[in-house]
Amino acid sequence: MWTSMIDGRFNRKGELIFEIGLITADEALISVPALLDTGFTDWLLLNNEMALDLGWVQTRSQKRMQTAGGIITFRIYQGIILFDREELIIRALGGDEIPDILLGVKWLQIKRLVADYSQNILRLE
Repeated sequence: MWTSMIDGRFNRKGELIFEIGLITADEALISVPALLDTGFTDWLLLNNEMALDLGWVQTRSQKRMQTAGGIITFRIYQGIILFDREELIIRALGGDEIPDILLGVKWLQIKRLVADYSQNILRLE
């Protein structure tokens, strides 16, 4: 039986990395690595500059969240990503000085995480 899933990899620090596709306003697909961060409680976090370069629509609202660096106000964008061969419209948070694209734990509400570091198996299914 065929199972829908997205394979990932462990980086040298042992972090969980998945390749996702970000879809620009003109429908181009950009493949990027995203780190699954179980401490991040939303769908996606990226740098404001990248969100604007993608042409993603910024909503009028913002979200304040507690981070390791303190309380930060994030901009909210509506974006389209390609995840597990599906185009999904999601809410993405944008911030300044965000070095990595983060996937949050909301993905674990709709996908099962399989992670076995010793066998080098990592996937969302």
